[in-house]
Amino acid sequence: MSDEINTTAEVAEAYAIPRRGVVHTSPGEQTVEQETLPDAVVKTPVEKKSPAEWAYQRLILYIQNFEKMLDGEQEVAMGFTDTGGGFLRIEGLGHFDPDIVTFYGTDQTGARVQLVQHVSQLNVLLRAMPKQADAPEPRRIGFQLAAALGEDGNI
Repeated sequence: MSDEINTTAEVAEAYAIPRRGVVHTSPGEQTVEQETLPDAVVKTPVEKKSPAEWAYQRLILYIQNFEKMLDGEQEVAMGFTDTGGGFLRIEGLGHFDPDIVTFYGTDQTGARVQLVQHVSQLNVLLRAMPKQADAPEPRRIGFQLAAALGEDGNI
C-alpha cells in the first residue's frame, strides 16, 4: 500500500492515460509503448471511446512508428494474418463506431482492396514492402493519419 496522496485531478489523469508497456530484445529499439502519446489520443478518456475509435487511434501510432524504421525504398503494407491472402498496401484507415475498423488499399496485383474488420477480430501484421516503382518517394500513410488525428482528435 502506497502512502502517496494524489489530488482528484491526478487520479483522473492517471485513470484517463492508458496503461502500456513493452519488453524488447534490443534495449534501444523505439516502440509505440515508450513514446509520449499525442494530446488527441489522451484528451478523451479511454472509457469514453468506442472500441473502434480506440483501436483506430492506436493503429495510427503503430503504423507511424513502423514507418520510422523504413528506408526510402519501402512502404508499409498489411499482411493478412488469418487468410493467407497476401498483403494490402495501406492507403487509408477508418473506423465506424462502435466496433468496425476499415483498411483501404491495393493488393500485390494492384487491385483495390478494402478490409472491414470487427475490433474483436483485429489482427494486423505490418510489413515493409518495396515502394511502388513509379513513385518518386514512398508514401507514408502513418504520418498522414497522425497529422489528421492531431487536427481535431475526433477522426
